[in-house]
Amino acid sequence: MTDKKDNKDKKRSKRTLGYISRSETSAFTHIADAYPMPSVGLGMPPVSEQLYDGMNRVDKVPPSLYQRYDVKRGLRNADGSGVLVGLTTISNVHGYNKVDGRVVPDEGDLKYRGYRIADLVNGAQREDRFGYEEVAYLLLAGALPSQDELDDFKERIGSRRQLPEGYLALFPRTTYSHSIMNVLQRATLLLYAFDPTPDDVSPVHEMDVALSLLGRWPRVASIAHAAFKASEDNQRLVIPPAQEDYSMAETILDVLRGDEGFTHEEAMLLDVMLMLHAEHGGGNNSTFTTRVLSSSGTDAYSAYTAALGSLKGPKHGGANYKAGEMIDDIAAHVKDWTSDDEVGAYIERILNRKAFDKTGLLYGLGHAVYTITDPRAEIVREYAATLANKCGQRDKLELIKRVERLGPQLMRSVRGIKKPISTNIDMYTGFVYEMLGIPQDMFTPIFAIARMAGWAAHRMEELYGSARIIRPAYNSYMDDQQYTPLAERY
Repeated sequence: MTDKKDNKDKKRSKRTLGYISRSETSAFTHIADAYPMPSVGLGMPPVSEQLYDGMNRVDKVPPSLYQRYDVKRGLRNADGSGVLVGLTTISNVHGYNKVDGRVVPDEGDLKYRGYRIADLVNGAQREDRFGYEEVAYLLLAGALPSQDELDDFKERIGSRRQLPEGYLALFPRTTYSHSIMNVLQRATLLLYAFDPTPDDVSPVHEMDVALSLLGRWPRVASIAHAAFKASEDNQRLVIPPAQEDYSMAETILDVLRGDEGFTHEEAMLLDVMLMLHAEHGGGNNSTFTTRVLSSSGTDAYSAYTAALGSLKGPKHGGANYKAGEMIDDIAAHVKDWTSDDEVGAYIERILNRKAFDKTGLLYGLGHAVYTITDPRAEIVREYAATLANKCGQRDKLELIKRVERLGPQLMRSVRGIKKPISTNIDMYTGFVYEMLGIPQDMFTPIFAIARMAGWAAHRMEELYGSARIIRPAYNSYMDDQQYTPLAERY
């Protein structure tokens, strides 16, 4: 096995690389909007006060009315549990039990199609093989694959690693966009234009689109980052040729690392991260977004682009990036990382909106479903410890553990939070990616690449299972008004 891995590494260094000049791709096109935003170009005179501040005066509904009308804010019940809006056979996210109408905390558990995530991860790791493709097949096809089925699945994804002819000439890195997630959204919509039947929602076409995006997203996101770096350094964009036999993890590292290469061990660890992020129930924001759009019958590209937009938010997938930033901020402002008092004092400043991003949020702590433990965090913590020892990052790992231990206590004392607070996977993902040398702007895109399998499974379940447009209700809260002619308004 070692010789095989070494040979693979040697072949990587001998491959012919592709070079793209500035004239061959819009990735180097930096054109600023010459027309400023209205608030800048026209200023903020008194006449525009209602326009810019009106929503703050009329859109805030008294909290008591939510109780009076039994409104499920955020589609959550009063006890914090999610409102039941559907049935699924794809996965189960378990973090509590309902006993006599009360939420009773329980150890977290995550199952894909009935299989525990820990068993899926450990099974692949024990056999020293990449497991993400197996998990993706399980989610999409509904059963674990045989060796022949898995090989066929990998071949179909590999056949879509190459981007369409002429695609890179239109590649939308553009202007001053700093977000790879934004690039991934526009790149996905661009792929719609290359599909001869993009609005086809038949099962065969839906599966083909899913396989296509599983094949192409890793290179699209990685090339977007490489283009940004090349532009910053005023160099040509270097793109390794697509390797159709590479796993998802290897494909990502192949573009990001370039001539530096990567080890089998590093790719295996990234593979674990991809497996853990592949699916997380139909109620998480981006998956529910996928289901909402899919219920309208719209095309797959539009649904997945919307899911990317949802995942980008710092309260959802963007939290892994924010958690990493938060830990770095704590590390920079606390002299003694081993002091509970010093670390705790700074966490209090964060909770009081006086430090870090001033939101008062502690990223990486708390979850909508998990109460006692997040099974994904339990798995990542072990791998993070092993990698930290090898990378000389033990001190930072201990700092993270200290934040993990002190954070819930301070959230209760400072913010008065009473519900159980467990560590979630975001607390460790950024740290692991950092040790793998993955740049911060790729943290959330990697999450998206992994979650594509789950989104596709839920889209198809919505299209062919429920098959009813999602349309919740909103009660109107406003007074009747008498229309006043324009000349009489002051």
